[in-house]
Amino acid sequence: MAIGASAGGQKSIIEILSALPADFPAAIIVVQHMNPLYPSRLAHILGRYTALSVEQANPGQIMRPGTVYTYLQDRHLVVDANGSLSLLESPKMNFVRPSVDKLFMSVGLNYGIRGIAVVLSGCGRDGALGVIAMKKYGGTTIAQDETTSEYFDMPSAAIDTGKVDFVLTPEAIAKSLCSLVMMELAV
Repeated sequence: MAIGASAGGQKSIIEILSALPADFPAAIIVVQHMNPLYPSRLAHILGRYTALSVEQANPGQIMRPGTVYTYLQDRHLVVDANGSLSLLESPKMNFVRPSVDKLFMSVGLNYGIRGIAVVLSGCGRDGALGVIAMKKYGGTTIAQDETTSEYFDMPSAAIDTGKVDFVLTPEAIAKSLCSLVMMELAV
């Protein structure tokens, strides 16, 4: 499962992760646009608000259920078919690195119908192409609603693709993630 955000997204990420149970049976990868000149403190910040384990991603690391993985500044974060994480220095996408699109594309390609992509508050269009890719491979897509988004550009761009399954508040996103993951386990 992948969550992407930019400006105003950290509050929504915290709201979602704090509502997930400690035994949440899926791994979560979080990418948020931040200034590449400063080291990311996102893992430390998120770890204060969730019962889940939170770690900054390491190259080659295999994802574990119940763990949140955050990006390394100025690197794209993607996942491979075997569940290992890669940190790439490839060119910026949508003028940013890490790119939400690049993460979502890797999750869609490698996890198909089991993939879930969540686009939260942020400026720009990053995430829209990733949502299209996620749907191409049969995954589920969610965007934050306008009333709770501090900046609605990213969710709006995703919604405008016509490929978003649900438009929800962060609270409803957390409930939906629990339902979707439990439904997947039952199959």
